[in-house]
Amino acid sequence: MGEKSVESYRQIANSGLLYLVVGMALLFIVIMSLVFLVRSYRTGMKIGMDKKILNRAILSSATFTVLPSISILLGVIALSGTLGIPFSWLRLSVIGALQYELNVASIAAESIGLSGLRVGEMNGQAFTTIGLVMTFGILGSLICCIFFLGRYLKRFQKPKKNTEKEEGKKPGFGVHATTAMFIGLCSAYIGAYVGDVVRNQNYLPLLTAAVAAVVMAAFEYFTNKKNLKMLDNFSVAGSMLIAMTAAVFLHKMIGG
Repeated sequence: MGEKSVESYRQIANSGLLYLVVGMALLFIVIMSLVFLVRSYRTGMKIGMDKKILNRAILSSATFTVLPSISILLGVIALSGTLGIPFSWLRLSVIGALQYELNVASIAAESIGLSGLRVGEMNGQAFTTIGLVMTFGILGSLICCIFFLGRYLKRFQKPKKNTEKEEGKKPGFGVHATTAMFIGLCSAYIGAYVGDVVRNQNYLPLLTAAVAAVVMAAFEYFTNKKNLKMLDNFSVAGSMLIAMTAAVFLHKMIGG
């Protein structure tokens, strides 16, 4: 793909029309959020909640929303180099997840014959295919919420019986299922990285993942053992930044 083709693709992926469509979608979300904020505040005042408590809750929520969003911003930056700013911005601003978007985009790119998310190999057809895979793949959670979330929440609204007996109860199926899925996801990627080492002698992804794991373990230690709870808001972003920085130095040292 020549420089002119790359520049043409970038113009399409960052076109004014895409900015307009994405801007309209995000404006709707902002308006909806403000409506819920105002209605919630008014309801709190109506039921007699202290105004100072409500204001403190708004301030603390805003503060602890900004910090974790740093990792989301890193995801937008990582995707925008290949998929353009508007689409990347949209995918990580609605119902997407950082771990999902980056991984699915890479899988979709490789499934259509690309070597990865490389802008030099992208074209309009590849952009459309990757975008559709990313969008339709995340709709499962939305569909489940529409049809099943109401019934699921009713289980938690029922009054609990035998509270004293349940205080020492072991974690339920949901906790174990979430842990198992997370371990399975990590194992799948670590397996892929090991396979890359065996096939291509490429140690860079595996070493980068190891650096990220060590940094996350350090965050967990200080958060839980030293009771520095505020560090929890920086754990994902910090692990990503340090691992990305390490990847640059490792690439210069060993290649990959």
